[in-house]
Amino acid sequence: MAKDERISLRVDAERKQLLEAASAAEGRSVSAFILDAATIAAEHALADRTVFRLSEEQWAAFDALSDRPARDLPRLRELLDTPTILDEPL
Repeated sequence: MAKDERISLRVDAERKQLLEAASAAEGRSVSAFILDAATIAAEHALADRTVFRLSEEQWAAFDALSDRPARDLPRLRELLDTPTILDEPL
């Protein structure tokens, strides 16, 4: 993806030093560090603001599906009942 847009920030010396130290600790540029952190923060800020718009017909179909009783899926049940490495004592 081409990077042809620019965002400018003004920060105080203390924050600049903090961002430089953190980005250096991760072996990344300050720009990459800030862009990744800001992108994650933006995704989190918008995650619970998703709106699903459905017509009356679509809502009725969704509602009917959600009212159906759960089905037992033996292979899924087996997968969930199989111990994993996370179940082993430390």
